[in-house]
Amino acid sequence: MIFRRGISIDLTSNSSYHAPMANDPKAISELRKSWDERMLASLKKVPERAVRFTTLSDMEVPLLCTPDDLDRIGFDFEKDLGFPGEYPYTRGVQYNMYRGKLWTMRQFAGFSSPAETNKRFKLLLEKGQTGLSTAFDMPTLMGYDCDSSMALGEVGKCGVSVSSIEDMEELFAGIPLDQVTTSMTINGPAIVILAMYYAMAEKQGVPREKVRGTLQNDILKEYIAQKEWLFPIEPAVKCVIDTIEYGTKHYPNWNTVSISGYHIREAGATAVQELAFTLADGMAYVEESMKRGMDVDDFAPRLSFFFDVHNDFFEEIAKFRAARRIWARMMKERYGAKSPKSWMLRTHAQTAGVSLTAQQPMNNVVRVAVQAMAGVLGGVNSLHTNSMDETLALPTDDAVLVALRTQQVIAEESGIANFADPLGGSYLVEYLTNKVESEALEYIKRIDEMGGMIKAVENGYPQAEIGNSAYHFQRQLEKKEKIMVGVNLYQMVEKKRSMETLYIDRAVEKQQADKLRALKARRNAGAVTESLQAVKVAAEKGLNLMPSIIDAVKVYATLQEVCDTLRGVYGTYREEGKF
Repeated sequence: MIFRRGISIDLTSNSSYHAPMANDPKAISELRKSWDERMLASLKKVPERAVRFTTLSDMEVPLLCTPDDLDRIGFDFEKDLGFPGEYPYTRGVQYNMYRGKLWTMRQFAGFSSPAETNKRFKLLLEKGQTGLSTAFDMPTLMGYDCDSSMALGEVGKCGVSVSSIEDMEELFAGIPLDQVTTSMTINGPAIVILAMYYAMAEKQGVPREKVRGTLQNDILKEYIAQKEWLFPIEPAVKCVIDTIEYGTKHYPNWNTVSISGYHIREAGATAVQELAFTLADGMAYVEESMKRGMDVDDFAPRLSFFFDVHNDFFEEIAKFRAARRIWARMMKERYGAKSPKSWMLRTHAQTAGVSLTAQQPMNNVVRVAVQAMAGVLGGVNSLHTNSMDETLALPTDDAVLVALRTQQVIAEESGIANFADPLGGSYLVEYLTNKVESEALEYIKRIDEMGGMIKAVENGYPQAEIGNSAYHFQRQLEKKEKIMVGVNLYQMVEKKRSMETLYIDRAVEKQQADKLRALKARRNAGAVTESLQAVKVAAEKGLNLMPSIIDAVKVYATLQEVCDTLRGVYGTYREEGKF
């Protein structure tokens, strides 16, 4: 009999107690077998629930993980885990992680006119946000001006309307670009929007090395998942490489591509597919940049990533850890990068929009909190938390504030930020990290065998895989094999919805169109025509487009005028269905 803190423990009568032992794999294996026998006996009295125990992505998971499980998968502390801030970065890219600097809290914002979004930006900065993230409306995303017939009914609806550098200047009025980092979510016409931002920063007098932020600019995932493109795949990828080349030479602290798994996951991919296809996209940009003659260590440190954070807590943590490890090894071993900065996968993350429900929308606050905590425990560098009302409309000021406060509570009150990789060494987390990694590498191997990600996209491979996964998950929801609270379980007859939602007045469309017409009337038409001709020549000759587009937007050529010029050279793209 021993006593500990006033509790008596009779070692002779507790058959499941074992004295402390060395970390002997054989002894642990014997203990596990003994425990398994006792567990199976207990199931006769308390059987398991009649469900399949899998992750959200339908990955089989064990009831329990022990050192024995890690031995079976060949887990090696030094090779697979190591320490924070060091290769292979499984535990994070900074030595002291959030003790040194909290993740960037970057709430997605953009709606209506540039002036209205500017007000939202300033509200968020006032409430403690540490970076800006810009959403654009559908006409802008598709390379059309606000006065185009293609823009009718869509101006300012799902983001902010930007047709010219004048709009860009209004969007960031009173915001010093040398003191904030800016993220811009745009892909098809990203090269034009980036040119506007660079030209605006120059007009503000901001030194190039102080222009900091991220352009999404990931066109491959558009063909895979989001379906917002302008040109055929080959010239579209060339535009991305043009921005990488130009940014590497002239804007050393700007991330010209944010390789985005978020939209791949939102389209229905599993966590493994999201990870594999995103990293394969990144590998394609690395390979195309190296074909351009660029040294990998010159541009790779400015590549960034953007992942989804879904509901399955441990699967998501494992995904982020596996992502860093795979990327580090690929950059070092496959591409010969010598700089540790090239090996580091730095990532922004956003909680899962597709997980939000219109039914019982207050439940979304809980979902977002769980997802945000998974992102932080997974070691993300930047985080956006969705607002509870985003399944109904663009978020209100109040809903955005709750989403931002969710991050701040995790940062300041939970204690999680005190530790570097607090779950590192967990048998379950290390087991899942290795499993996610191995399954993602199998996808990457298949893509390699197809000739790389560009060929795989042209063949419709990732698109078909995602479609199949989305269909499978929908069938699981319908059979209640997977649960969404308030949707297929714990439903309620809801009263008339009283939640306030954001309404975008159609008057914005006329106001923006009138402003654009006035701009066109007072600008130098000859200078615009000459600049667009220079863009056309650069496209025809295969030159880097950035210099000519920057010159064009400086004389107030509009987004659509530049994009139409490029459409005239490159043509447009229509996807063939793949099943």
